[in-house]
Amino acid sequence: MPDEKNHKDKDWEGFREIDRAIAENRRAKYRWQKAWADPWERRALILAALVAAAFIVYVIIYDGLI
Repeated sequence: MPDEKNHKDKDWEGFREIDRAIAENRRAKYRWQKAWADPWERRALILAALVAAAFIVYVIIYDGLI
């Protein structure tokens, strides 16, 4: 059973940052960092922000608040 002992002692390097984020209760920050690191997801975030801003500007102009 030495394989099981090595398996238990082995640190899951890929999940170390996630484990630390959960322990420090900073999961949202971790998700934003991961999303910003991915080029496609970064474009989606920028597009969503632009669409939200355009909608807010449209509502302000349409309601005559300016």
